[in-house]
This record gives sequence, C-alpha cells and structure tokens, in this order.
Amino acid sequence: MQGKPVTRRAFLGRSLGAAGAAALAQAWHSGAAAQGDTRKPNFIVIFTDDQGYNDLGCFGSPHIKTPNIDRMAAEGMKFTDFYASAPVCTPSRASLMTGCYAQRVGLAAMPNKNGTLEPPAHVLFPYSTCGINADEITVAEGLKGLGYATACVGKWHLGHLPPFLPTRHGFDHYYGIPYSNDMAPSPLMRDETVLEEPAVQAALTERYTEEAIQFISANKDRPFFLYLPHNMPHTPLHVSPQFSGKSAGGLYGDVIECIDWSVGRILDTVKGLGLDEHTVVIFTSDNGPWLVKGEDGGFAAPLRAGKGTTYEGGMRVPCIMRWPGRIPAGSVCAEVASTIDLLPTLTKLAGGGPPEDRIIDGKDLWPLMSGEAGAVSPHEAFYYYFGQELHAVRSGPWKLKFETSLRGEDIYRAAYQRDDVKIPPALYNLRTDPGEQKNLYNAHPDVVERLSALADRAREDLGDSRTGAVGKGLRAMGTA
Repeated sequence: MQGKPVTRRAFLGRSLGAAGAAALAQAWHSGAAAQGDTRKPNFIVIFTDDQGYNDLGCFGSPHIKTPNIDRMAAEGMKFTDFYASAPVCTPSRASLMTGCYAQRVGLAAMPNKNGTLEPPAHVLFPYSTCGINADEITVAEGLKGLGYATACVGKWHLGHLPPFLPTRHGFDHYYGIPYSNDMAPSPLMRDETVLEEPAVQAALTERYTEEAIQFISANKDRPFFLYLPHNMPHTPLHVSPQFSGKSAGGLYGDVIECIDWSVGRILDTVKGLGLDEHTVVIFTSDNGPWLVKGEDGGFAAPLRAGKGTTYEGGMRVPCIMRWPGRIPAGSVCAEVASTIDLLPTLTKLAGGGPPEDRIIDGKDLWPLMSGEAGAVSPHEAFYYYFGQELHAVRSGPWKLKFETSLRGEDIYRAAYQRDDVKIPPALYNLRTDPGEQKNLYNAHPDVVERLSALADRAREDLGDSRTGAVGKGLRAMGTA
C-alpha cells in the first residue's frame, strides 16, 4: 500500500482548495499553451456491454455495418491490444472507474445470496448489498474536483443501493439501469429516483443517446465528462423498429448498428457545438462476446473464446480514441493498454493526476495516444484475473496461461461441471498467434520463468485464490 487511503470527501476538499486549484490550473495552462490551447479537454467514454472484438467494421466484421465508429477510427487511433481488466461486467467497470484491478478494490468476487464467496458470484445482482467503497476515488470524482461537469448515462453495475449509486461517486447526474438488463427488477433511474419499471428496453439506446446529447449541450461552455455505458448488446437483445431487421448480422447486428447510430449522433453534436478539437472520445467494451448465447452473442474472431474466459476473446476488446489535432488520424497502436489506464490518463490531461495516497494500477497512455515516436506500453505486465483467480499474465508479445479447469472457463460451464478436467498451462506468442492455437510452453522455458516471476509479484500484491495467496495491497468493497 502507498500510505493510508484518505476519504473521498478529504480528497475532493483538497482538490477544490484554492491553492490546489490554482496549481492545477497553472499546470494545465503551461502544458496546453505549448500546443496553442488553454481549454481543458472534454471526455466522452462510450462503453458497450459484451461486445466482441470482431463486432465493428474497422475491426473486421464482415456483416455488421458501423460507419460512424469506423469514421472514429479513420479520424483517430485504433488500439488492437486493448484490454478490459476482467471477462465479466462488475469487475471490469470497477477498474474503469478506479484505475485499479478489481481485486484491489474488492469488486472481483461478490457474495452470493447466502453471503459466501464459494463459488463466487462474479457480478452484482439486485439482491446484493455491497458495491463500490465510499473511500474509492473514481475518475468522475477526480475530474469533478478539477472543475468538470459529470454525468453517467447507462448501466452502472457497481451497486444499486443509495451509497453505491453514481451520484454518490462523483457524477452530477445519472440516468440509466443500475445493473444488467437481464436482471429483475429493471428500473430506469434518474439520479436516485426510479422513473420506470420495467424499463422499455427497445428504446433504451435512443433514450440514452438523447440524454447524453442534452448533457453535452447544457455543458458546452465548461469542461465535461460523459460516461455512456450502454446496456446493449448484453442479452436479452432489444432494438427499436427503426433498426429492427436492418443488419445482415441478425438481431445482434441490429443492436450494434443502433449503437453506431448513437455514436454518430454524439460525434455530430460535438462537432455542431464547435467542440470537436476540444473533446476526447473513447469507444470500447467491458468484456468479450457472450458466445454461449449463440447468434445473440457476438463475435471475437480472430481471438479465442469470449466472455467469462481469460482467453483473448474474453478480455481483449475493440478500442478507438479520437481527438482531432491531438491524436493522429488513421493511426493504429499495437501496444498493451487497458481500461485501468483511463483514470490516470484523463485526470492528467485535465491538469491533475491520479490519487497519490494509494496504489493505482493504471498508467498514463498519452505517449501512445499522441503517437509519440518510440512510445511503448507503460505496463511491464498485464494480469488476467477471473474473480480472485490469477489465470494468466502478458508481457510484451508473450502470454503465459496457467493450468485451469474446464469449469473455470465460463464458456464451458454449460457442458462441464467438474473441476477435475484440467486445461494444461500454455505459452502463446500473441503477435504471431492471437488466436492462442500454438502452445510454446516447452519451447521457451526462459520466457515461462520470467512471466512466472511476474505472476508471483501479482499474487503477493493482489492475491490468487488458486494458490492460496492473500494479496497485501487489497482494499475492501463497500457494504450497505
């Protein structure tokens, strides 16, 4: 641990202090003046649910048309090796908000109805009485302390009880469903009030889009942070008549093409308000496609497997970042980056930085985003956790996957319920074999040894229930 964590209130008080605000403003103006601008950038993070690596035209989809997202890629940077921190919803979202692996902030495995973690519930449910801890500092809180207007429009999934809602964690406004759309009840909320139950899901993407546009328009004269986590394409799939039956990719394709329409509307709004060169737009997904849903589950090709696994298809997700004049148009980045990097990156671009009193796992991505010559991934290692189990580690092109069971890989759970059917350890070169088909474990013992040492470092810090390791750098989840 890097010192005792301070409370959110203390952090925000420090951030909003006159001397601190002046210092941050000076830091921003000094850096921005060299680029000819003194205005803080706006941030829009569009986060889809269960969308696969192959579900966009610019990532190779042969059937689903995404002209607006493809335009984002043509005008910005496509990240080909970008990772969610987990293969399921809640821990992935916890990481984006806190800049940490979900294990660190206590949101990797949630109690079941009986209050135990065995077997763990990997996401929060309507019966859950836990959520994000009040002492965690979210990216929204960091930006709010720097003078930003903030809004969350869409799926939250970090706790539905009042202490855990977005409005208690740095967001001025909230509009959305507090968890997955297959859970009941399914309340559509504004701030902390239920507007509609059950939510009319066929119109959800359009309603989120209009809410997002209203927020952008209302805050066009000040810096803003819009977090737009769509409920789609998580099943059950819903789409309005405007998009129904229009895609060659079936109902799933209809849903993605509706999201693409939404992206187009948001980009057009930003441009129409004269904010294009002042706005960073990031598009990515919380994890890979839910393959067990068949045609409703999306695609991860050429990656292996999907949601609920620590193969590439479960955690490597499409990512595009656009900032005209700052992020090189039509560029591609093949360095390892992750959603855990958004908090330190955005707060630094806003003239501040991540909290310094605690461990933050994410790193600043600006050297990669800006196309800096020779820039490489800021991560010596990236860790693939499922729940509290460490399944794999990546360093450079190499991925070492430890022995797991068929039951431990969610894609197989419908067919296998026995833990004694083992998947042997494997070493993959992801540069030449992104589909994880050629096991090089015996051919490169030196690489196995090096990555094993990196994994031991993670076990000491973050723990690993497979080996019995209890991490020394863990913080608690929030409880009601």
